Amino acid sequence: MISTRTLPLKWLDKIIMQLNMAKIVHERGTLTAKDLEQRTHAIFLLGPEAALASLPYGAVLKKRVQSGQPKLEPATAFLTQLPNATGTRVALARLEAKHSTFELLTLAREMVAGLRQPAMVRLDISCHGLAPELAERACEALVAAALAADFVMPQYKSKLKKTKRLESIHIHGHRSASGYSRTVASARGNNLARYLTALPPNELTPGGYRQRVLRLARQYRWKADFLGTAKLKKLGAGAFLAVAQGSPEADAGILHLRYTPKKKSAKRAIALVGKGICFDTGGTNLKTARHMFGMHEDMEGSAVALGALLALTELKVDFPVDCWLALAQNHIGPNAYKQNDVVRAANGTTIEIVHTDAEGRMVLADTLTLATRAKPRLLLDFATLTGACVGALSTRLSGAVTNRLDFVPRIIEAGFTSGERVWPFPLEKDFDKALKSDIADIKQCTADGEADQILAASFLKRFLAHDTPWVHVDLSAGNHKGGLAHVPTDITGFGVRFALNLLLDGGSMAEVADTP
Repeated sequence: MISTRTLPLKWLDKIIMQLNMAKIVHERGTLTAKDLEQRTHAIFLLGPEAALASLPYGAVLKKRVQSGQPKLEPATAFLTQLPNATGTRVALARLEAKHSTFELLTLAREMVAGLRQPAMVRLDISCHGLAPELAERACEALVAAALAADFVMPQYKSKLKKTKRLESIHIHGHRSASGYSRTVASARGNNLARYLTALPPNELTPGGYRQRVLRLARQYRWKADFLGTAKLKKLGAGAFLAVAQGSPEADAGILHLRYTPKKKSAKRAIALVGKGICFDTGGTNLKTARHMFGMHEDMEGSAVALGALLALTELKVDFPVDCWLALAQNHIGPNAYKQNDVVRAANGTTIEIVHTDAEGRMVLADTLTLATRAKPRLLLDFATLTGACVGALSTRLSGAVTNRLDFVPRIIEAGFTSGERVWPFPLEKDFDKALKSDIADIKQCTADGEADQILAASFLKRFLAHDTPWVHVDLSAGNHKGGLAHVPTDITGFGVRFALNLLLDGGSMAEVADTP
């Protein structure tokens, strides 16, 4: 167990303060013209047959919609300002049941963005002519978008603008049975993941990262254990250490966190694993300047795993959760690992190094071995692992690979229902032939990079103990220009919503994995 009492509080206080979010209030009835005299920001969600004339200031809105651009078409935001004392900024949208979660989240992001000037302290959402299920989905999307937009990302400018935080979201004409508790938990996890990923690499070193997470561990009562390089050497974790050996500071290691429910549970733990390369130079196969810029985000997988742990903790799930963060940097230097090196992983597998910029699968290999030795019922890992996945799917979706064929429909469904779209790739045995080495048990990768997102998963599969049920998520959508779905920043923190849907929804993979 690691003591966290002597670590600084400044960063923790800042992030925890931001994780305290706007209050969600359910109001009786829909918004009226009288209400709008005291409101500055409002959103009207209209069903397919809802008449504009039925809205407060309906005649004004109908006239503006008829003469305005864009037209009020399904899933299109119409923005205007009312001619009342408060100059209420209004967004309108007409919705249909066929709209996907991704479409609703995208629309919600656009509507919230259109209302944010002047600063939004209170947001009113009013439903008109919507079936309850569609109203629930649309309001949930707006809550998610508002909470994501309200979060302040790291800033280092000399003069910072003071920003007002969103204090409350008032929903009229629909009452949610859940109160959007999962949306709030997911937003907290996503915001944490985005914040960490945005921190500059001279601040978020493996050592600095570890200190920050240990402060969170104390806040959330997670058990924590850190396997530094000395411990990893005793464990024979040569794959991880090969990457870490090029760093000038010996601060790399694997941080293991554990959430335990208050009530004793007979359920085995779920394991979350994340790639935490705090900066990736490419090693001796040095990246070009264009490709090295932004490589402080190569730890996003670990931030998403941590965000998912935080969200599951907030929801007080009734099963244990183990979270393993592989924290290191891929440096260039006299001690850096190099092509044609042969190293031995913790499970005894020898690996021939082909390309030092394939470091993510190296640190994950030993982390997966250690995580699966504990026999979790399911392991879910996140990593910004391959450019090939971006080439295959763009940055709009993330890829996935699993060692359970029956998980494939569930992965697709979780991506669809969460709005964080994930598409699976095959894990066929004939791909293993490409990783056959003449000198070692396995090659790290191939030199040509063909189907590298599949070969990387084929490599990682070798390091799973006990044939653990496994889903690997290659975060090709970890950064998308202009934001993605409900998230307004380029850094998306993609994966927290997906993980919650995958693990918690009816017929989830977590339930399937409960079967001995």
